Amino acid sequence: MALIALAADKGSPGVSTAAVALAAVWPRRVLLAETDPAGGDLVYRSAAAHGGPLNPNTGMLSIAATARRGLVPDQLWDHVQPLSGGLEVLVGLGNSEQAAGLAGLWPTLGHAFASLADSPHAAADVIADCGRISGDTPAAELFPHASLVLLVSRTEPEALARVRDRAAALAGKLNGGSRVAGPGSPMVGVVLIADTGSAAKLASQVNDMLVHAQTGARVVGTLADDPAGAEQLAGRRRGRLDKSLLIRTARKVTTDLYQQYGAAWAASAHAAQPHQPHQPHQPHQSQPQQGQYAPSAQQYQPGQPGQPAPQGSAQGGGRPSDGRAAGAGR
Repeated sequence: MALIALAADKGSPGVSTAAVALAAVWPRRVLLAETDPAGGDLVYRSAAAHGGPLNPNTGMLSIAATARRGLVPDQLWDHVQPLSGGLEVLVGLGNSEQAAGLAGLWPTLGHAFASLADSPHAAADVIADCGRISGDTPAAELFPHASLVLLVSRTEPEALARVRDRAAALAGKLNGGSRVAGPGSPMVGVVLIADTGSAAKLASQVNDMLVHAQTGARVVGTLADDPAGAEQLAGRRRGRLDKSLLIRTARKVTTDLYQQYGAAWAASAHAAQPHQPHQPHQPHQSQPQQGQYAPSAQQYQPGQPGQPAPQGSAQGGGRPSDGRAAGAGR
């Protein structure tokens, strides 16, 4: 299984932008889930594959009724919408008040997300944008089902101190008091949002800090602090997104993650079929084979809400190009 949960301790370090960027260059089929209980952003910022706006009622909101009767992983696809760039998304809640409808269902969702990689019909990894996890956010109930929990942080001293303390507390909670991940327990990693000129040095220093503090967490990579690239990812600025520092560094992070963890994730998805499977839960949309997506964001053309999808972008089914998202976030 491969559920990757992204979260932040406090503030707005760019969790949603990081989640979209990583999903856009993910080397296997991926579902981006907006699981922030405070609400999602993609419905306001992104166009659907048909050129119109995303449906705010299809996604986390619609899945609540299904999950109360039990949730088979493949049923997730009934609530998924493709963006104009081709990325498949589970649209988030409209506001925090709607989170009450998911009370008690977060573990069920976590299990379904984690098990989707083992689906014989439409296997995919899941990247979950969990937003801020300070306090008693219910999205943290997804974490025990994850393969990897990534804390996103900027590099100001206070932000690093918070992520150190949050990583230690989270690792201990997920591992029964021990900060060392045991079999079946998720790893805790840190992704830094940093200037590329100092990223390598900062990553090494922060990693040493995490080790010295015995947090059980490690720095898994850095994403460029690239406002222009984030604007391109959101469809608010023109340019070669594949050449942006944001996408180039996102590709490096995903490559490193798969070099370190990919073999274990692939082994857990042994039930996936090597040929184009039958899809009983999404007949209106063709389902690409696992592994079909290849990182090359050269054809990415983000769409605007309510505008037709750009020429050459994926329209529902079919194989989307890399950078298959049209949205960024907090």
